Amino acid sequence: MPIWKRNLFVCWFGMFVTSVGMSQLAPVLPLYIKQLGVQDAGAIAQYSGLAFGITFILSALFSPIWGLAADKYGRKPMLLRASLGMAVVVFSMGFAHNVVELVGLRLLQGIITGYGTACTTLIATQTDKNHAGWALGTLSTAGISGSLLGPLIGGFLEMNFGLKYVFFITGGMLMIAFVTTLLFVKEDFVREPKKKVPGMKEVWKLVPEKSLTVTMFVTYFILTVALYSVEPVVTVYVEKLSGSSGHVALLAGLTFSASGLANIVAAPRLGKLSDRIGAHKVMLFALIASGLLFIPQAFVGNVWELMGLRFLFGLAAGGLMPSVSVLVKKITPSALTGRVFGFNMSAGYLGVFGGAILGGQVAAYLGVQYVFLITGALLFVNAAWVYWKVYRKLNLRTGMPQGA
Repeated sequence: MPIWKRNLFVCWFGMFVTSVGMSQLAPVLPLYIKQLGVQDAGAIAQYSGLAFGITFILSALFSPIWGLAADKYGRKPMLLRASLGMAVVVFSMGFAHNVVELVGLRLLQGIITGYGTACTTLIATQTDKNHAGWALGTLSTAGISGSLLGPLIGGFLEMNFGLKYVFFITGGMLMIAFVTTLLFVKEDFVREPKKKVPGMKEVWKLVPEKSLTVTMFVTYFILTVALYSVEPVVTVYVEKLSGSSGHVALLAGLTFSASGLANIVAAPRLGKLSDRIGAHKVMLFALIASGLLFIPQAFVGNVWELMGLRFLFGLAAGGLMPSVSVLVKKITPSALTGRVFGFNMSAGYLGVFGGAILGGQVAAYLGVQYVFLITGALLFVNAAWVYWKVYRKLNLRTGMPQGA
């Protein structure tokens, strides 16, 4: 098996597990915080929001820093640092004595993350050009599916093993990711000790395609906003559609995770299509299709229609993440890939947080249906921007290599 493919399989598992580790807390947080001694419903909601959101905010801040370290010291050391650190921190959450310790550990988890940034950079720089789209597309399914399936996995573990074992089992899986990374990931990286590694401002000055790069960051942000805008409202919407409270949690989890399952199916294939016809074409089509699929979600008559549309949205959105990664790789000098992918990952983490905030606020002031309509509108605006800033520009470049 080629080294790049072996790296991909190991990184996929590690990225899936780390994404699950960051998101699996959503359904069990209120229950765990109550078990830790907080009884007031308002305080439970406040601590739940703080504990969940703080990890993603700090991950957004620290991703570029870990990207810089990856460019300086290599990507494999960053993979080992992040997987081992998260294994210890997540496992320790099962021993938290009060909510302050839990929030502190979630804070620490956000700081030490960076596995996804290092994985994306490693695969982007160690995979040959002909397989880059497929490899990045496959890798992107790990992050999205892990984030979207995480709450379902967390709920399943809690139901079958108990609250504390959610953390123990996830910590154990992260330790497996650390061991497999240590044993099987190979990186062709030569550190240049005498060469000064530029800081963030210098890095930005060295980025040759600033407009395209910013468009990629915004597209990645909008994608994650679209994926997570329904997270705060899906349970309420499913209960309203089903007309009863029976199995609402299970149906809501399946509905939320349907996009992640579809993404696993579609992303590798659309990544391979990006290699063949051009990532900018796949990206534009995926944005328009995703926007169109959001509109009918506001008018569904039952849960199964909503679940089906969420699955179709996941298929369309599967073309976005690999396209963004492929284009970022193509327009970024190899010496800067870690930091630029770090910025891109920050945009994704901010999108998770921003999507949850947007969904909750829109539902509170306008109604649940408007969450889908406004998210669809955001995707259309992003599609128009991509058309003017990316699609037309790359099509007009006569000297651009085929498939770029």
